[in-house]
Amino acid sequence: MSIEIKISKKRISYKMAMLYLNKRVEEVKTGTNRELLWILEHPTSYTAGVSFKEKDVLDKKIKLIKSNRGGKITLHNPGQKIIYFVINLNNRKKDIRKFINVIENSVIQFLKNYKILAKKDKKNIGIWVKNKKIAAIGIRVSRWVAYHGCSINIANNLNQYMKIIPCGLSNKKITSILNEKGIKPKNFENKLANIFIKNFSNI
Repeated sequence: MSIEIKISKKRISYKMAMLYLNKRVEEVKTGTNRELLWILEHPTSYTAGVSFKEKDVLDKKIKLIKSNRGGKITLHNPGQKIIYFVINLNNRKKDIRKFINVIENSVIQFLKNYKILAKKDKKNIGIWVKNKKIAAIGIRVSRWVAYHGCSINIANNLNQYMKIIPCGLSNKKITSILNEKGIKPKNFENKLANIFIKNFSNI
């Protein structure tokens, strides 16, 4: 079956998105629904992956949402695009490293549209512009169905990262397309989706 592309114009709460995503994971496992690629934005939310540490929360007043994705604590806020997916690796190569590699390459390819030279880091998962992080990746795999996804900072408020140690990296800085190029890209969601879909077909 083909991958369903879902693009949400309105912001979706993190909890609502997780309910939808987890339901689709079970449906993909049982073969009752298609794989999914979902592009959306969240309201300001701080989420904690399975390996987060309490010391990564600098502002104890923030409300932390626990998540079953990989990774540590991160921020989602308006102006940041989330790419969620539910991909059945039973129908592809059962290679998680290669799957993450496809995600990384897709983000790098997308950023080239804005003349941003981004790269991977073998030690720190995510996508980097020089020594600044522009995209975060956090996935989970259950019975070879991979889900959760990645976030790309487009034009979001980077000051909100000051309340946490993002992804546990206290010595790393965060950036965005707006921060790097002074532009706020618009109407790029279909282009972004097509990059991911094309690259997923090569797994």
